[in-house]
Amino acid sequence: MVDLIAKTEEFVKREMYEDSTGHDWFHIDRVRNIALQIHEKEKSGDPLIIELAALLHDISDEKLHTLKEIGDEKLTTFLNLLPLNEVKKNHIKEIIETISFKGGNNRNITSVEAAIVQDADRLDAIGAIGIARAFAYGGKKGQSIYDPSISIRTSMTNEEYRKGKSSSINHFYEKLLKLKETMNTKSGTEIAETRHAFMESFLHEFYNDWNGKRQ
Repeated sequence: MVDLIAKTEEFVKREMYEDSTGHDWFHIDRVRNIALQIHEKEKSGDPLIIELAALLHDISDEKLHTLKEIGDEKLTTFLNLLPLNEVKKNHIKEIIETISFKGGNNRNITSVEAAIVQDADRLDAIGAIGIARAFAYGGKKGQSIYDPSISIRTSMTNEEYRKGKSSSINHFYEKLLKLKETMNTKSGTEIAETRHAFMESFLHEFYNDWNGKRQ
């Protein structure tokens, strides 16, 4: 198991280490660690499946590839190198396919392992780290920090979510502030409460600074 994890870490570092969108190796490592912490607290799920799915969860992410098929092929090719049976490989693929937000159009969670990895991934999208990642991703996409003339989108297709016009501040309302209510586990919910409150405090300060107000 140790060799299997080490091999997966090496592959993910090679693919993601220098990413500048907030989906780098350090994001992956945080998600893995949070997922394993939730597993320990909840006393549920297969830790090997959880760790591998957390490590590999962004390899096939469509927003990081010009074509979704490229990412899918990378993931499948790597999984085929691992000494796992088809049931476990398909389980890992299923987790990765179901945890993404996709503008609120994600598929239903199908296992406790998927629930845990999804919570861990979403927890890394909120709080102080989440704020930093939101601006890193927005900058990479060429979005403005904030533009009051751009309306907050309340519903959208996955295509609109990925390619529609928005701003980094709008992203809080379109995704980040919604994540607390999507937690699957008690442990995830407890962590989300604190991180959510921090984002609300940040936005309060942001608008004060934007409008030149000081209290």
